[in-house]
Amino acid sequence: MSVASMTGYARTEGRDGQNSWVWEAKSVNGRGLELRCKLAPGHDALEVYARDAAARRLKRGNVQLSLSVRSAGEQSQVQVNEALLGQLLGLCREWQDKHPDIAPARMDGLLAIKGVIEPVTEADATEAEPLRLAREQAMKASLDLMLDQLAAMRLAEGARIGAVLDAQLEEIATLSLKAGACAVLRPEAVRERFRAQVAAILEAAPSLAEDRIAQEVALIAVKADIREELDRLAAHVAAARDLLIQGGAVGRKLDFLAQEFNREANTLCSKSSDVELTRIGLDLKAVIDQFKEQVQNIE
Repeated sequence: MSVASMTGYARTEGRDGQNSWVWEAKSVNGRGLELRCKLAPGHDALEVYARDAAARRLKRGNVQLSLSVRSAGEQSQVQVNEALLGQLLGLCREWQDKHPDIAPARMDGLLAIKGVIEPVTEADATEAEPLRLAREQAMKASLDLMLDQLAAMRLAEGARIGAVLDAQLEEIATLSLKAGACAVLRPEAVRERFRAQVAAILEAAPSLAEDRIAQEVALIAVKADIREELDRLAAHVAAARDLLIQGGAVGRKLDFLAQEFNREANTLCSKSSDVELTRIGLDLKAVIDQFKEQVQNIE
């Protein structure tokens, strides 16, 4: 199983005897799955199906879904929305009674108000229910095809990002090994540094109690030891590789691991008393930042 990106685009077209339609979908990064539907007038009933179909294929991302429909029939007549016109006439009479000085409303003005005059196509006037249901099923099939294409595009982009993430994990592992092999961590170097630091403590406070000296030495040893950070980095690399192999909606888990990577790299840099080790730590932080940036695109 592979990971999927959250970015993609897909488009499908459909047609029957009376109408043609176009489905389009655009997907970008998002914290969860957020679907915005913009459907042609008269097709709002398809929104429930569209949301369910998208949720079956996608787990995260902001998805904009649109349906445009064109009728093959010519507009041959118009009809008046009598309920709306009646309300407007009633308001006109009411205000005319209250304010006799206002000029009376003209019919051409009322008819020009949006919604009073509605176009009617031949298909609208004559279409039977079975034809409407058949068209709706055909539109659903086009929608399913488009969502399959969108999911496939997101998987293809996810495969490309997955290869980049795998290479970055390999670099993190390599830098961790270099940090572990750093000369400053060799036993003789550690012992020499301890001797110098203990000598500095005794010189600064010759009357210091032995238990206090032991505490200071323990603190120095803890600060110099980065084995725990290196072990955690290795464990995080293994966990991230397992997630990439597992696939699916693993973006949030990878993002959490990226934060843990950064935490260990920061600690390593803070413990470093050597130029070479500090340089390795900074290289680690740079790669981890790149890893985190790429993870933001994963579903």
